[in-house]
Amino acid sequence: MFTLNRLQSKTALLMALTVSAGSIAPLMTPAPSLAQTNFSDVSSNYWASQFIQQLSQRGVIAGFPDGTFRPEEPVTRAQFAAMINKAFSKSAQRQPVNFNDVASSYWAYGAIRQAYSIGFLSGYPGNVFRPNQNIPREQVLVSLANGLEYAPMSNTETTLQYYNDSFNISGYARTPIAAATERAIVVNYPNVKFLNPTVTATRAQVAAFIYQALVSTNQVAAINSPYIVALQTTPPPITTVTIPQGTVIPVKYEQAQKILVTKEETAPLTLTTSQNVITQDGTVVIPAGSQVIGELRPAQGGSQFMAQKLVLTNGQEYNLSASSGVITKVETVRKGSSTGSIIKNTVLGASAAAAISAVTGDRAIATEEVLGGAGIGALIGLFFGKSSVDLIAIEPNTDLEMTINQNLLVSLQ
Repeated sequence: MFTLNRLQSKTALLMALTVSAGSIAPLMTPAPSLAQTNFSDVSSNYWASQFIQQLSQRGVIAGFPDGTFRPEEPVTRAQFAAMINKAFSKSAQRQPVNFNDVASSYWAYGAIRQAYSIGFLSGYPGNVFRPNQNIPREQVLVSLANGLEYAPMSNTETTLQYYNDSFNISGYARTPIAAATERAIVVNYPNVKFLNPTVTATRAQVAAFIYQALVSTNQVAAINSPYIVALQTTPPPITTVTIPQGTVIPVKYEQAQKILVTKEETAPLTLTTSQNVITQDGTVVIPAGSQVIGELRPAQGGSQFMAQKLVLTNGQEYNLSASSGVITKVETVRKGSSTGSIIKNTVLGASAAAAISAVTGDRAIATEEVLGGAGIGALIGLFFGKSSVDLIAIEPNTDLEMTINQNLLVSLQ
């Protein structure tokens, strides 16, 4: 658990850990009152923890015998049909269909027939259902909007402009997704502005969508989450929160496990916040998944990350003065070293790439992508003739945790 340095005002902040975890668990429990609601791989601060907990308590979804939920695993169309039938009670709208690829002995045969008859799911041409196909996010939203008989109240294309990737929404899905958006069914993590409509829906995402659909029908209480798409017709009041100097912001770097730079090198670098920062009343100030843009700079014989800009998941940008500690760990590359082992799971600074190329004689390194995309051919001459070179070895997910150097004002709406 990370703690903040001596916060003394009403705007004192608490760090809340977020956990990402990964496969197909039972989708139902026979006795909701006995359902497991706490899972070993779903932290209380995991973005979808409340949705998962509430649906587990209602018996709509369940975990595995080992006590895990595996929130990042995909959901199939058959599994989604089973979840729909547990979540919603609705009279039949049409006669059930016997799909050619769903045998009467198939485990979800009844669930699929029921989900079809109440209007939540349909098949594909050729009278097939494709029960084992992973279901995309847009299909989940279309199913919920159609099953609940929601229609857009405003212009569809105007509503869909909210999403930065609205062009990826399939034609058949645009009207239902607009309706689902207006009803606050859509939950987008980590960036609320990106729908990712064609991406396979995970167990956590489906739990969030179904829970919000239940909220829209007044069957459950609303959950406060910054990732729920909530369209507003009037601008909300703006308040300002101060994140005090000395606040620690943990970050992560997903592109590689290690970064190599020379001691004299300056290299651009963008990191991602790995934890939510929240106020004492639970308001998220810096969501996990926000970007920190800056650069690695020479410092005291090592390298140090200096932040320059913070970009929140909603697109808000702030100038940021923050820095990591100085990293001085050295990795020596010698003539004859295997470049394959050196660059495995590693991102190189341009100067470091040039140094490795010159010392090892492996000119292929010069064609590798480096931080900032800089060309390194002209830099190789600086290291020509050397039998070894010392590089600063950075483990970004641990070494680049940063501290804010001066108070940061963030606007909340």
